[in-house]
Amino acid sequence: MLPGSAAGNMIVRLLVVEDDPTIARPLRTGLQREGFAVDVVQTGAEALAAADCELVLLDLGLPDLDGRVVCRRLRERSSVPIIVVTARGDEIDRVSLLELGADDYVVKPFGFRELVARIRAVLRRSGDHPTDEPTCAQIDVGLLAIDTRTRNVTYDGRPVALTPKEYDLLVYLARDPEAVHTREQIIDHVWDENWWGSTKTLDVHIASLRKKLAPEIVETVRGVGFRLVPSPASS
Repeated sequence: MLPGSAAGNMIVRLLVVEDDPTIARPLRTGLQREGFAVDVVQTGAEALAAADCELVLLDLGLPDLDGRVVCRRLRERSSVPIIVVTARGDEIDRVSLLELGADDYVVKPFGFRELVARIRAVLRRSGDHPTDEPTCAQIDVGLLAIDTRTRNVTYDGRPVALTPKEYDLLVYLARDPEAVHTREQIIDHVWDENWWGSTKTLDVHIASLRKKLAPEIVETVRGVGFRLVPSPASS
């Protein structure tokens, strides 16, 4: 059994996208010792052609494709969790990666224990590990409908494609509509209580939900946080 990284006796398969063998080899060995199955590829093209996995660890410095391109293409076709590995410390750069659909990021140089903790935290919150989902499978809030069993979202009858983290954020707000949630509460629940990134990540995801659903669906409560504002159901 894989504590914190698997359900039951299922082996969790990771895809490591890293072109530097001096990093890839010890990383694979360490992750295997933690109980993960690990596939390693060296290029963006190989990553896009790889077999299905439960999580992608994606280095940005690839020899053929920009890591942003790989991240975007993976997200367009799959909800697989993606953790980006970047040597770029600029805040805007990291926010842009999250906008593309990455679930988390680590900055080189990183500690192995930190990386494993982040992998397990992302897996706990992904659709492949839904043990924390409440029993109520359907959430209806005005024009918004969420099926937590299939992770399908519709708004005013229109299907809406969300990234895994956008979905998690929406479900968290929709389970208690009109209640005001502080930024700290949202970060702790949707990301992780040990999240080390900027809270600007939350603003990026709120903006994306407003764009994909409706501008007024998430209200900013100045100095406090956010709340979901139900639109009246269609008659």
